[in-house]
Amino acid sequence: MSEKNTLYAQQAYLPQGWTENVRLHWDASGTLTQLETGVAQQVGEASAELVLPGITNLHSHAFQRAMAGLTEVAGDSKDSFWTWRELMYRYALQLRPDQLEAIAAQLYMECLRHGYTGVCEFHYLHRAPGGDWYDNPAEMSERLLAAADSAGIAITMLPVLYSYADFLEQPLREDQRRFRTDEDSILDLISRLERFRSAQVEVGVAPHSLRATTTEQIGRVLAAMPADRPVHIHIAEQMREVDACVAAHGKRPVALLTGDLAVDSRWCLVHATHLDAAEVTAIAQSGAVAGICTTTEGNLGDGFFPLPEYLAQGGRFGVGSDSHVSQSPVEELRWLEYGQRLRLQGRNIAHSAEQKRVGDFLWQQALAGGAQASGRRTGQLQPGYQADLVVLDAEHPNLANLPVQQVLNTWLLAGNDNLVRDVYAGGHKVVSDGRHIRQDAIQHSYRACMRALRTA
Repeated sequence: MSEKNTLYAQQAYLPQGWTENVRLHWDASGTLTQLETGVAQQVGEASAELVLPGITNLHSHAFQRAMAGLTEVAGDSKDSFWTWRELMYRYALQLRPDQLEAIAAQLYMECLRHGYTGVCEFHYLHRAPGGDWYDNPAEMSERLLAAADSAGIAITMLPVLYSYADFLEQPLREDQRRFRTDEDSILDLISRLERFRSAQVEVGVAPHSLRATTTEQIGRVLAAMPADRPVHIHIAEQMREVDACVAAHGKRPVALLTGDLAVDSRWCLVHATHLDAAEVTAIAQSGAVAGICTTTEGNLGDGFFPLPEYLAQGGRFGVGSDSHVSQSPVEELRWLEYGQRLRLQGRNIAHSAEQKRVGDFLWQQALAGGAQASGRRTGQLQPGYQADLVVLDAEHPNLANLPVQQVLNTWLLAGNDNLVRDVYAGGHKVVSDGRHIRQDAIQHSYRACMRALRTA
């Protein structure tokens, strides 16, 4: 038995729930090959008390990590998502490839330390600052892949189709020049990234939004791509967007999308905040994942996702950190639940007839939704899935001597300490005793990057 390819769990969170005395085996590619249950621990083997599947962060704009916290100053007029966007555009214009890599590595390290083992990178910062392509058009994408490799996180790369500034094919603004892609260039980017695909790297596509693309464009791109790749899109995040879509097309965004395209289980509809009843039903019945980014939606004043209405129809969801004002799945899930409690003036909103424990329900649903959105075999502790493992600190006062059935409720809904002790991504231990294995080097590069950006 090779110690580095096994872990003994006193309690492991398997698909059927907490299970005692489990030995997990995985191969050199990081794929789980065998689970032994009800077995005794062997002398000298690696062990842990509480082991969970790692979760996928299904929506990330890595470069925005560097501006988190810098937009919290009131302007002279009413602040909104749209005023924040102006600041974000200005920030995006100055970043060099090496700086993007340093920022992304810092972000991905932080995500791992909090229990994310994979990330879906919704990447639209393609071009050089002046608007021309780099000599290697995939330069910025490859920097993100290098950052993910450095941190040890799995990544689903989603090059963004971004052709227009608004509905009715309005030309891009000057401050959007780094984002510009058309059908040919986005397919070229996807082709250039194919060689990186592995058990830890997937490549899909992300039409930015129905403001920035058309359904005809999206349809042509999807027809030219492999049929099983993830497809992500921002949709219905703000009421201004909904109203503009109705004015331009006579339909709300989700109605337009699902009416024109065959939305199915490979899709992730990010935000989908403002839905009418028919749109809630359309997403739920499509099998797509709703990508909810609670901390960013709260930070930007987007609104509340209609969670109980969606769950009542079997809707699937996952969570992402988006603009990275938080890098913790605990905070995303906690405020997803608390936001619904505030909206509805009730308690224990996220549950089902089969799973009454709110913490377990949130974690199970976000595991499944994140895995589906990533296009990767992850999110479950069973053979054939990646060895993406989160070990909680069973000695922390919040968890010490706690009945195992209460662990997820307590972890997700009580306290502010980070209770993640160790993390394995694709079978590699990347966090040990709360510290990332490359934390000093990654933080050194990030600090140097920030000095350059903040003194420019």
